[in-house]
Amino acid sequence: MSQSQQQRPQPQSQSQSQMVCAEESLNLLNCVTESPFDQEKCLRLLNSLRNCVLNKKVKKFSLAEQHQPEASKSSN
Repeated sequence: MSQSQQQRPQPQSQSQSQMVCAEESLNLLNCVTESPFDQEKCLRLLNSLRNCVLNKKVKKFSLAEQHQPEASKSSN
C-alpha cells in the first residue's frame, strides 16, 4: 500500500460499514423470538429497520460466519 493510501482518511472503518443498521436488525430479530409475540412492537421495529435501510442505502445484508451457529444450539 502506498503512503497516500495509508494516510487518506476513511469515512467509516470496515467494521462500522459492515454494521449498518445492525442495531435495528438485531432488535427486530429479538422481537420475533419473544413470547408472547408482540406484533405491534415488531411492526414498529420493522419500520425502524426499513427507514435505516433507506437512509443508509443498504442493498443487501449478510450474516457474519460463526464457529458455533446459534440455531444449532437451540434446535436440540
